[in-house]
Amino acid sequence: MGIGNRIRHFFLVTFRIKIFRNLSDCAHVSGQPRLFHPMLLKGRGKISFGRNVQIGVIASPNYYSHYAYLEARNPDSVIVIGDNVSINNAFSASAITKISIGDNVLIGINCNLIDTDAHPLDPQFRHTGEPHSAPIHIGNNVFLGDNVTVLKGVTIGENSVIGAGSVVATSIPENVVAAGNPAKVIRTL
Repeated sequence: MGIGNRIRHFFLVTFRIKIFRNLSDCAHVSGQPRLFHPMLLKGRGKISFGRNVQIGVIASPNYYSHYAYLEARNPDSVIVIGDNVSINNAFSASAITKISIGDNVLIGINCNLIDTDAHPLDPQFRHTGEPHSAPIHIGNNVFLGDNVTVLKGVTIGENSVIGAGSVVATSIPENVVAAGNPAKVIRTL
């Protein structure tokens, strides 16, 4: 790599990773993912990374412009990421209760895991009440395509594939391909 490329890499990647590390305020983080992309860790809960977790992919969209966002909002909120997980660029996971990602999982560009409605659905309490939350579990060897959103209370079974652009609002069994909005099983593996 020439001097110009090294300077560019330092300012566009390495320096941004350090800035986001300094902006992170989650005090209960365990494990050391390999960062190829900036990552912001927020909240008062716990975030843990298994062995061989990769955040960011160099030869992929959103590499220079986005960052990964993980928030374990409350003291009892938990995000657990297993071993050998590869997460592409612009990933976000927001936990009020728990989000768990199994081993050997592949996650595409711009995927979102959200274990809450964010605001109560009842209009009277939308600005003041506590939102409903339910844990998310992503099984071992799952592949989430690009732009997948997984909503509260969903379990995705082992070995399943979720097609690009899907919104997963209900649990998906193991060993299937599911796609759509809302995601539905379209075939078995």
